[in-house]
Order: sequence, then structure tokens, then C-alpha cells
Amino acid sequence: MAVQRRNTRQRAMVLEAVRNHDDHPTADDIYVDIRRIDSKISRGTVYRNLNLLEETGQISTVRTEGGCRFDWRVDGHAHLICRRCGCVADVALPYRPEIDTDLQERSGFTDVTHATLFRGICPGCQARALPTEGAQTGA
Repeated sequence: MAVQRRNTRQRAMVLEAVRNHDDHPTADDIYVDIRRIDSKISRGTVYRNLNLLEETGQISTVRTEGGCRFDWRVDGHAHLICRRCGCVADVALPYRPEIDTDLQERSGFTDVTHATLFRGICPGCQARALPTEGAQTGA
């Protein structure tokens, strides 16, 4: 039996803060956003509510080498992560449930889902890596 949890004001604030981002914020980003509204909220309260929101399927988590990032989108979609700065972007690729079904049949696991993560170098990091024009010409 699932535990019923009341919807607290703090949880609503955390959910709203995640929904206000399209950049897959960290827990610290959410904490900073909420502290601007409620200076009494604790970091633990924010972290606890992020975990509860993920458990209840209201947000999703993207696990990266740099830590967890949070996403208001809970539909099946892929992510692209920059290997340099760690930014996370949504990718417009369709979710392929047949992969889950095939793996489920082959492995004996049940309730199989997948998350697709691509890695690359984002346009911002590419631009910062380009030499300046004066450096190229020696001017």
C-alpha cells in the first residue's frame, strides 16, 4: 500500500521552482531559487521534497557525473549532456517502448524502462574554445 503524503507548501514551492526551469537545475539551484521566496526553508527540506517528487512521478531526474539534475518533463525523452560544462538539454527523439519490451522478454526483468543520454560538447563550450581572431593572425 502506498503511503499517502500530504501536499505541503514547501513541496509545492519545490515543484514550481523545477517547472520554472528549462535548464535541468541542480538541487542547489532549486534551493537558491526557493530561498529568495522563503528564507526559512532548509536545504534538507528542498532535497527531501525533490526526492519525493521524483518518487511520485511529478518530476524526473537526470543522473550525470556532476550529480543529479531535475526535469519537469516526465515523458520519455532523451538528454544531451555537455562533457565540458555539464549542461543538460532535452533531445527531440521519440521514446521507443519496443526496446523496453524486447529487453524485458530477453532478461526476465519486469517493468523495464530506459533513459537515453548522449554526450557531446555544447555550442557555448565550442565557442569558448575557439581562438580569437587576433591570436590566429598573430596581430
